[in-house]
Amino acid sequence: MMTALSPTTLAWAASDTWVVARRHLMRLLRRPDELLGTLLIPVMAVVMFGFVFGEALGAGMAMSGSDYRAYLLPGLFTLSMAFGIGTTTMSVATDMRSGVVDRMRTLPLWPVAMLAGRSLADVLTALVELAILLPLGMLAGWRPDGNAMTVAAAIGLLVLLRLALSWTGILLGLLVSGPEAAMKYFALVFPLAMVADTIVPTTLMPSWLTVLAQWNPLSATVNATRGLFATSAGSADSWVSQHAELLAIAWPVGITVVGLMLALFRLRQLSR
Repeated sequence: MMTALSPTTLAWAASDTWVVARRHLMRLLRRPDELLGTLLIPVMAVVMFGFVFGEALGAGMAMSGSDYRAYLLPGLFTLSMAFGIGTTTMSVATDMRSGVVDRMRTLPLWPVAMLAGRSLADVLTALVELAILLPLGMLAGWRPDGNAMTVAAAIGLLVLLRLALSWTGILLGLLVSGPEAAMKYFALVFPLAMVADTIVPTTLMPSWLTVLAQWNPLSATVNATRGLFATSAGSADSWVSQHAELLAIAWPVGITVVGLMLALFRLRQLSR
């Protein structure tokens, strides 16, 4: 029978988790080029898809360029959360190769803090990214028309997705042979990101691809945030689209639980 954690144990766990998260955040502050590189992808995506190709893509969807950008921006916010998995995977893989993980395992840390701290750092970084990307979207002509509660809920769903993908990145970082392999696995994120309701509606894709795209976890978050921001409506002709907010919670929660359990299992294997 499981016993409840005492306040002392919870304080120890929270303190250790923050220590590890602070290490990652401080390293990021000392290397601002890493944060700049992370932000550069969605910024360039706003410019390329919003302005360079925006008129053409909008015309294909019977939209003006400004209406297409209103449709596009929630997709790009979601993409920025998805692309963070590469940073997480490479960081964990680097710590594995350099022996940092082995050294941390010898310290009197809460057993989960080594991984939870990395995930917490990812979530805090995601909040910084969104604090930059949301005003950037407004400069591009996008406006959130929802009230404060729905906008906060949309941001919460984006961060929840980043949390789930953080644990996926942690697991991959523990499994790959090094940062070079992590770079190659990162290429697999692009099909996941593009075969979704991010840049164009899934209904414009081939029929055999539409089903896969609609059930993509990223599509759930994109469609849910579009509805909560109230800037542009996604397709509502399928069960998946009609229950986007439910799936935008269920997918990340399920991925987080599975990723956390597998990452802890892998960490225990390393100590054998």
